[in-house]
Amino acid sequence: MNRTAQITRKTKETDITAELSLDGGEVKIDTGIGFLDHMLTALGVHGGFGLVLSAKGDLNVDGHHTAEDVGIVLGMAFKEALGDKSGIARFGSAYIPMDEALGFCALDISARPFLVFDAEFSNERVGEFDTCLTEEFMRAFAFNAGITLHLRAEYGANDHHKIEAMFKALAYALKNAVRKNSDGSVVSTKGVL
Repeated sequence: MNRTAQITRKTKETDITAELSLDGGEVKIDTGIGFLDHMLTALGVHGGFGLVLSAKGDLNVDGHHTAEDVGIVLGMAFKEALGDKSGIARFGSAYIPMDEALGFCALDISARPFLVFDAEFSNERVGEFDTCLTEEFMRAFAFNAGITLHLRAEYGANDHHKIEAMFKALAYALKNAVRKNSDGSVVSTKGVL
């Protein structure tokens, strides 16, 4: 099974193209927001995904449309690459430390999108990235991928570390959830996801 997707989405606010391979490949990100590039690179590298993503957005306004729409496109790519979701482990979770911060993620590739996001940030921005956009990105990603996603910054003092710990926890949880199970079955009592 070819677990790849290519998505292009163009609106009046953003123009985004993403190529995703669940089984590895090049990671190259350019969103125009350095910290978001850093987080998406971490997601690709630590998840073991091939991810080439380019975004042009109305950054003269702020980063909101770009961050949210990148989440939408990445979610759409995961949904397409997973196909009917047969043969995947389905669930994943991870605790990831980043210096003094600890991030947690638990998720279910369920076709029942939901986000529980529990994190508080001390600063409005990390670099050119508004910290509040972390939740907006994660919501857009979860709802477009069809994932039940729980994310938490357990503790930490540095907002960069807290956000990076959550992105890396997401990466490892996704890596576990999309891995192939032993018999290729659909892990559901319903027989479909």
